[in-house]
Amino acid sequence: MCGITGYININGNAVPDTDTIMDMLSVQKHRGPDDSGIRAFSLVSGQSAELGINERQKIDGRFEGILGFNRLSILDLSANGHQPMVSPDGKVILTLNGEIYNAFDYTNELEQWGYRFRSTSDTEIVLALYLKYGFEGMLARLNGMFAIVIVDLGKYELFITRDRFGIKPMYYISTSEILAFSSELKSFRYLDNFSFELLTDQLDEYLMFRNNLRGTLFKNIHLLEPGHYLSFTVSKGLRKNRYFNIQDFTRDGEAFGDLDSYSEKMEEWMSRSVKRQLISDVKLGCQLSGGIDSSLVTWLANRNSGNEAFETVSVIFRDQRFSEEKYMDIVTGKLNITSHKFMLDLDYFSENIERATWHFEQPIEHQSNLALFYLSQRAKECVTVLLSGEGSDEIFAGYNRFINIRHPYQGRVLLSELKKNLTNPFNMVNYLRYDYRAVMATSYMTSDMAGMLYWKFSHENAIANRSQLYNSFSGSLFDRQIKYELSSYLPDLLICQDKMSMAHTIENRVPFVDNEVVKDSFTIPEKYLLVRNGPDGTKAGKYLLKKIAAKNFGSDFAFRRKVGFDIPVRELFANSRFKEFLSDKIIPGMKNRGLFKHELPLRWLDNITTINYHQLEALWIVVSFEIWASLYLDSNNDNRFKRR
Repeated sequence: MCGITGYININGNAVPDTDTIMDMLSVQKHRGPDDSGIRAFSLVSGQSAELGINERQKIDGRFEGILGFNRLSILDLSANGHQPMVSPDGKVILTLNGEIYNAFDYTNELEQWGYRFRSTSDTEIVLALYLKYGFEGMLARLNGMFAIVIVDLGKYELFITRDRFGIKPMYYISTSEILAFSSELKSFRYLDNFSFELLTDQLDEYLMFRNNLRGTLFKNIHLLEPGHYLSFTVSKGLRKNRYFNIQDFTRDGEAFGDLDSYSEKMEEWMSRSVKRQLISDVKLGCQLSGGIDSSLVTWLANRNSGNEAFETVSVIFRDQRFSEEKYMDIVTGKLNITSHKFMLDLDYFSENIERATWHFEQPIEHQSNLALFYLSQRAKECVTVLLSGEGSDEIFAGYNRFINIRHPYQGRVLLSELKKNLTNPFNMVNYLRYDYRAVMATSYMTSDMAGMLYWKFSHENAIANRSQLYNSFSGSLFDRQIKYELSSYLPDLLICQDKMSMAHTIENRVPFVDNEVVKDSFTIPEKYLLVRNGPDGTKAGKYLLKKIAAKNFGSDFAFRRKVGFDIPVRELFANSRFKEFLSDKIIPGMKNRGLFKHELPLRWLDNITTINYHQLEALWIVVSFEIWASLYLDSNNDNRFKRR
C-alpha cells in the first residue's frame, strides 16, 4: 500500500526541477513513509533518469515527465522493492500501489521464460508480466487491489490503471498543458496555476446520494473508473479504455446442487481468498465490527494463519445501542484470539472531523468514516495490515433493499415511501418502475428536501448518471441490482476504507472483493442468497453467509437484525464541543458561501432531539459539505495542505 503521483507536460516543456514532485509526494507521505523514489522520463527521447529524494535539485537533461512514489513496505522490506521500479533493460518504469494476491503463482512461469528476479516483491512480478504479455495481458492475470502507472520508453507510451472494483484510487487531470495523476488529489495543489474549484453540476447528485457516481466535486479532477485504464502517447494523446466489465457476468438461475452444497462452495471460495490475502512480511490482523462479514473473515483468517499469532481491532461505544461488543466477544472468545477494543467518544469527532475530511478529500458522507479513521489510528499500535468484511453486502445481497425492491408493495415498505413523498405524488408514480426503485434505494435525501436546501436543485440531473448506469445492465432483475450496487455503491465504500486507513499508514484488504469470489458468486442461484423468510421468520439477505456464520457462532448471532457500523449521530449534534464547532465556524461558513439555504439546517440544529431520520441525514450532508468546502475551497486554508 503506497502512494503514486506524477505528471507529464503535454506542451513538451521540460520539467526544470524536483520542487513540485517533492511537494506532491510530501503531502501524501502518510501513504508510504518507508521509502520514496523519483524518476524523470521523456516519451519523446525514450530516456529516463533516477533523481535524489533527500533534497530538491535542478534536473539535467530534457524530460517532460516525472513520476514519484511513496512506499509502505509490506512484501520484501529490503531496498530491492524500491519504486519506481525499472526493467533490466531500463525501458519500462513501473509503480504499483496495492497488493497482487496471485502474483507468486507466476514466478516459475516467468523464470522459465527467462526473467531473473532481483526481489521477492509482487511489484517485480507485475513488471515481468507486462514485459511478457503486454498491458492488457498483464491486467487479465492480476487478482488484487491496485493502482498502476507504467512508462514504456520503448513504445513511448504511458499507462495508468485501477483494479476491477475500485479498491485503490487513482485521480487525474487532463488539460492542453498537462496530464497529472495521483493516489490522492490533494497533491494537485502544488501544480503550477492550479487551485481547487467547485464543480456545481455535481451538487444535485451529491445532495441526494452523499457522493458522485462519476468524477469528483472539483472542476477538472477526474476519478478513473474501476476496470479502466488510460493510455497516453505524444502522437495520439490521451485515451480511456475498459479492460473489465461486470456486465460479462451472468447468472443462469439453474441450481446445480442443494443449499448445503452451495454453502460448502462459498466457504471454500472465501477460505481461498482469505488465505491469499494473508501474504505479508509485516504483522496483520482483522478489523472486527462484530457483524457477520468481518466475523467470517476473522474466522477464516485465524483458521488459515497456521501458528502465527492473530489479533483483531475494534471500535466500541458507551451507548449500547451502537455497540456490538458482545458479538465481538463471541467471535474472539470462540477463536481464542487477542482482541483490541478501543472506546470512541463524541469529543473525538469534534477534534478530528476536519483532519479526517482533509484525508478523505470529499465530504464525510458516512458518519462511520470517523470511526474507521479512529480505528486505523489505534490499530497502528498493533498491526500494519488489516483484513475487513467490506463488499459482502453488495456481492451477496446483504441489504434489506434487495428484498424491498423485489417486493415493493409490502405494507411497511410502501408506507415509508408514501410518507417520504406526500408532497410529490409524481415520485410515487416513478416508484412503480423497478429501475427508479433501484436507483433511489441508495439515496439519503428526498428531492423535496434537496430542493428546500439548494435552490438550483434538479432531480433529473441528480439521478441521470445512475439511471443510465442501471439501464446499461442486462440479466435478471436481481443480477441487475447486484451489478448496479457493485458499480455504484461499493466503490465509494472502498475509497473510504482506503483513505481512512492510509491516513494512519494502515493497509486495508477486502477478501470479499476478490476476482474469483465475485465471479463465482454469479453461479449461486438467487433463491439461495435472497430468502424472504429466514429461520426466525424474518427477511434474510446473503442467506448462505448467514448459514455459515450460524454453523460457527450460532443462529442468534447469524440471523439478528443488521445494524451496520453506525455512530450516535443525533447525540453528536447535541454534543457541546461539536455544537460550538458548528456555531463558530460551520454555520457562518455556510451563510457566507451561499450555496445552501442555511435557515433550515439552523432549525434542525435547534430541534435536534425531535427531528426525524431524514432530516438528520440531510443535516449531516450539508454540514459535512461545508467542513470539506472550508478546507479545500477556501484560499485562507492553504496551510491545510502542508504535511501533517
